[in-house]
Amino acid sequence: MVQEIRARDLAAALADTAAEPPVLLDVREAWEVQLCMIPGSLHIPMNLIPLRMSELPDAPIVVICHHGVRSAHVARFLLDAGFEQVLSLAGGVEAWAAEVDPQMARY
Repeated sequence: MVQEIRARDLAAALADTAAEPPVLLDVREAWEVQLCMIPGSLHIPMNLIPLRMSELPDAPIVVICHHGVRSAHVARFLLDAGFEQVLSLAGGVEAWAAEVDPQMARY
């Protein structure tokens, strides 16, 4: 089972200047990222992950999508590929907008 991180917990982790922030991997489609994204995210669409996963550093990764379904699938794929520290953002950018950044565009 893929472990998840809640939006508020991710926001707290990103705000912690003493800790190294995780890589934010946004796996949504380009049109979705154009509408909104969590600042600092690396955008690699879900369908390109197998081709581009070599671009991912050996660091903690939080996978992000719209509601958390695609991110869970990608997190499982990365874990199966040997990445050790991978979480899925529970509720995706929708939860981020609702709980952390109410100014974020929603769709």
